Amino acid sequence: MTADPANIKLIILDVDGCLTDGSVYLDHEGNETKRYNIKDGLAIATWMRLGFEIAIITGRSSGSLGARCLELGITKLHQGVKDKGVKLAEVLAELGVTLEETAAMGDDWNDLPVLGRVGYPMCPADAVSEVQSVAKLVCKACGGHGAVREAIEHLIDAKGLRESALSHYRR
Repeated sequence: MTADPANIKLIILDVDGCLTDGSVYLDHEGNETKRYNIKDGLAIATWMRLGFEIAIITGRSSGSLGARCLELGITKLHQGVKDKGVKLAEVLAELGVTLEETAAMGDDWNDLPVLGRVGYPMCPADAVSEVQSVAKLVCKACGGHGAVREAIEHLIDAKGLRESALSHYRR
């Protein structure tokens, strides 16, 4: 199934390797931090301002991710997910969105249960080959370096909403 990107209402995002470059920083006490791309964040906020949904489904759990989602206004945050395919079905049911109306970005094998089901799978440039082979959009940017921004701009352009998106910043 390949959906028309113009009909996407929901984007599902993986974190490590998509919103981040996949690095995990641990201090001497085991506290974890991550680096997020500000341009990805602006695109996420713009997508939601346009009236569309973002959900995070990730296999790991991180306090920094909770803080980042709070900062961006992302309320659909699912951390420590063992079966991303099951969680995908729950999110779709909760939001009343179909697979055809859903895009997802992932970068590694554990994202395949989501990417193989959604209407519009996407990935960063540095995703593993198995993910790239199912993606309808392989970004030029790597994870944590603007891939999410690139993907969201692609969807906004497919919807013909670039001027509407920019109007929020041209006041």
